[in-house]
Amino acid sequence: MNWFFLTLGYSGLSPKAPGTMGTLVSLPIGMAILIYFDTTTLFLAALLISVIAIKVINQYEQETGNHDDQRIVIDELAGMWFALSIAPAISVASNQVLTLSNGFLIESLLSFVLFRYFDITKPSIIGRIDREAPGGVGVMGDDIIAGFAAGISSAALWQGWIYLSQNLF
Repeated sequence: MNWFFLTLGYSGLSPKAPGTMGTLVSLPIGMAILIYFDTTTLFLAALLISVIAIKVINQYEQETGNHDDQRIVIDELAGMWFALSIAPAISVASNQVLTLSNGFLIESLLSFVLFRYFDITKPSIIGRIDREAPGGVGVMGDDIIAGFAAGISSAALWQGWIYLSQNLF
């Protein structure tokens, strides 16, 4: 069960880009939670999964001696869900998901791209947490901060686009 959890339904076992695969699995699930529930539910679910994952990752590392195994992608789920809970600032009905003007789909995809960017490049504090924080906190922490950075960046870009389109076009 722990391996299923840590690899996010075995998506982390992908031979190519396991982190991206884990994020791709996380995206539609997070979007569905936003559609059928709300941002608070998604945020709290990401927080709960993060706390559980830190404990499970600590156990895994203690048993195997392997820190930050690339097959562990539950951290991608947490980061992606934090990004999604910040970025799409509106609730949408399931029949409005594909309506581009409400920003839900655009912000969700932008959050995905920005999260992968921050997670891969690890700028500033994201890289420092990844390098210096021990155990599950290090594995989860960089993705959580990358998720916050992606969500804030996505929201800012979308709001900037709205402002420019209303004032320039």
